[in-house]
Amino acid sequence: MAIIDITVIPVGTETASVSQYVADIQKVLEQYEGDIKYQLTPMSTLIEADLAELLKLAQLLHEVPFNHGIQRVCTNIRIDERRDKEHSMEGKLKSVKEKL
Repeated sequence: MAIIDITVIPVGTETASVSQYVADIQKVLEQYEGDIKYQLTPMSTLIEADLAELLKLAQLLHEVPFNHGIQRVCTNIRIDERRDKEHSMEGKLKSVKEKL
């Protein structure tokens, strides 16, 4: 399993608010519930799944603002993948909390 941290940034919106685009992206993710795990944060969305699936999903999420008429979109993606042991979003948090 891998985890991506993704931020989709529509450029040229009518207002400074992008919450509607974020909501639309969350609606896309809801369609994949059961196949992926995801968590909305104040600055991005974390998604856990197989890396190949995550990369396909990242492209779908990148398209969301274009589907609403935006002409430019910048998407930032960070990928965390371990191959020496299984890891998850919950496991990463648990590990830190155990050390506190």
